Parts: sequence; C-alpha cells; structure tokens
Amino acid sequence: MLKRIVLVAALAFAGAAAAQEFPTRPVTMVVPFAAGGPIDVLGRILQPALGEALGQPVVIENVSGGGGMTGSNRVRQAAPDGYQVVLGSIGTHTLSPLLAKQPLYDPATDFAPVILVAEIPLVLLVRKDLPAQDLQGFIAYLKANHAKMQFGSGGTGTSSHVGCVLLGQALGVNVTHIPYRGGGPALNDLIAGRLDYICNYISLAVQAVETGHVRALAIFARERAAVMPSLPTAAEQGLDGVDAYTWNAIFAPKGTPPAVVARLNAAVSRALDTPAVEERLAKLGLDIPSKEHRTPEYLGRYVVSEMARWAAPVRASGAGEE
Repeated sequence: MLKRIVLVAALAFAGAAAAQEFPTRPVTMVVPFAAGGPIDVLGRILQPALGEALGQPVVIENVSGGGGMTGSNRVRQAAPDGYQVVLGSIGTHTLSPLLAKQPLYDPATDFAPVILVAEIPLVLLVRKDLPAQDLQGFIAYLKANHAKMQFGSGGTGTSSHVGCVLLGQALGVNVTHIPYRGGGPALNDLIAGRLDYICNYISLAVQAVETGHVRALAIFARERAAVMPSLPTAAEQGLDGVDAYTWNAIFAPKGTPPAVVARLNAAVSRALDTPAVEERLAKLGLDIPSKEHRTPEYLGRYVVSEMARWAAPVRASGAGEE
C-alpha cells in the first residue's frame, strides 16, 4: 500500500514538473479550415505573439473538412500534453456536432477548454452585380428568385452556413447551399460571381467591401460594428430575429494537465493584450473577450450553454437534413 502511495505521489510530482517546464518544443495550433479563411487569419495574427509568450514557436497546420470537425477530431485524439491544440469555433464546437447524425466528438466533454479568443458578428455579403441595394431589396429579390439562387459557406455546420439557413428560414425560402472548405474559398467564388450571397465573418467582409469586390447589406448583430459603422443591422432594416454570430476559442485534448492548460491560457491571454494583436483584431471587427471571460472554466460553461441555445434552432432549420 505504501509503495502504491509513493508511486502515485511520484507520478503526480513528475506530471507537475513536466507541466512547469512546458513547453520545451514547438506547439502546433490546428486550424480546422482552409488557409486564407477567417479562422486561419485569426490564427496567424495570434501566432507570433503567442510564440513569444510561450517561449517556443507556434506552428499552424490547416486540417480542413467536415465543417471543421476533421481537424478538431485530430486534436481530440492527440496526446494530452499541450503540444497540439485546435483553434475552434461555434462551428466546430457547437453547430457541426449538432448537425451531424453521428458527430465525431462531444464538444462539452471530449476536450480541455483553454480560452475564448474572439467574438465576431456575421454580415450578409452579396455579389457586386446582384440587383439589390439594401436588405429590403435583397429580401424582395430573394423571395422572387430563391429557386435559382445559391449561397456559400465555410462548410456544412459552420456559423456561415447556419447563419444563412436561419436567414432563409426567417424569410420562408429554401436556397441551395454550396459548402466550401473554409470562408476564404467561399468568398473567392462570391467575388467571381459564382455565388449570390454568403453570411460570413465581418473580418472577411471589410477588405472585400472596401475594394468593391462585394457589397455588404446588413450585419446580423444587435449593434453596428465600429469597423463598418455605416452598415446597418438587420433589425434596423426591418428584419428581426436573425442574430447570427460566431466565436473562436482554443481547446486542448481531454486530460491535458491543468497546469499546462493554465500555461496555455496565460500565454494566449497575454498575446491578446499585445497592442499589435489588439489593433489588428479591432481592424477586422473582432471583439476580444473581457478578462473574466478568458478562463478555462468560463469557456467550458460557455460551450455547454451554446449547445443548449442552438439545439432547437438547428433542428428547426432542417440544416442537418441536407
């Protein structure tokens, strides 16, 4: 019995020591979507400051597919040592699992939550030659032509997918959905005129709108965004009930030592407070969470609440039946 107690104590001490030394080699951040999309952009903004805070390089690896579940599942199956994390989203850790008939994981129990990174409203973007100049014009055009129109998204189950589905549901129309391996490729096809509209991150919208490649008609949020102050909300234009947003967070494999999670959490929080990161995220319209909302415990509770909040709307949308 004494030997067993000593062995347990020794293992606990070894684990604590290893966690205290973490990291001693590069850390891989899996971005579960294609390069060039909004989550990839966010990851690459964080990358230098996070590497500096950790004292080790951060390597970004894009593992796309399955509405973000493929890359997230790889991290779920990784060694629980903190050297592989996923930059997840409302898509990977709420919507895709709710939509899937056989989800690859349970977002609330199969990961170690690390930190909420950003909260982002979605905007309605249309091809530049779509004959509608505002949201009401778009609604009229959509109702008259929905049978031959197409919208794109960053993948089935992503926030950009469900956001457009909820828009269609609110308007009583069913539009063909074209899923991509990320928001970037979807935006490229919108610019090329192969799609009619997308409901995507405001961070993707800013530059495309400024250059005139696409037009923004509404923001699906309660308030206007500082980065696009002239863009009215959907509610301002007479459409209530479409509150579409996304968030991003970092998760480690389940079983990652609490000390390692705490080290990762502190490093990401420090990176978020770096002036260069704050400035770049503000220009993209991303809101950095308050300090109280950056704890692992808060993220764990948040994922549970988001799963509960979106379960009924996702079922009602019929999106999972596509």
